[in-house]
Amino acid sequence: MLQHLRPAILMIALFTALTGILYPLAVTGIAQVAFPRQANGSLVELNGKVIGSSIMGQSFSGERYFHGRPSATVGPDPKDATKTVDTPYNAASSAGSNYGPTSKALNERMREAVEQRKSENGAQRVPTDLVTASGSGLDPHISPEAALFQVPRVAKARNMPEDRLRQLVGEHTEGRLLGILGEPRVNVLALNLALDGTVRR
Repeated sequence: MLQHLRPAILMIALFTALTGILYPLAVTGIAQVAFPRQANGSLVELNGKVIGSSIMGQSFSGERYFHGRPSATVGPDPKDATKTVDTPYNAASSAGSNYGPTSKALNERMREAVEQRKSENGAQRVPTDLVTASGSGLDPHISPEAALFQVPRVAKARNMPEDRLRQLVGEHTEGRLLGILGEPRVNVLALNLALDGTVRR
């Protein structure tokens, strides 16, 4: 029996070392050399302080800023661990809401979001991505249409010409990857930093 167990134990030890230690160390080392910024979370700093990540959405409120997509992430309720509560942009529980198109809760939430966006921006046709969460619940981007939709509100709050804000949105619109993959998009954090006249690092 020992002659059968010994090779099995050796193989477990070998593959544990290879796949559990050596491979992760090698991949981490290569990533740190080749893509250090991305490997460390694509962090954005302002005056030496980390204020976010270019690949992670975050909440912006107030009329002076462009707002991102809603986030459907949840976390444990501090008052009752058996329940969950909304915790927007919670990276520890990245997920969509898993509500289907016939969900009453989803339709109610979207109806409320549409009314809120209309009242905030004084417009009738609300872009879809401003009232729906992404699959991860952490999307840092919105469509150029969603950014342009918010221009009148931000321009009024900042007493800026709308044309200048539209130009700023255009400058921060990223194209399709390799010209064919995905859709044009605007990083909300980068746009808001540019709006404040700061430089993303």
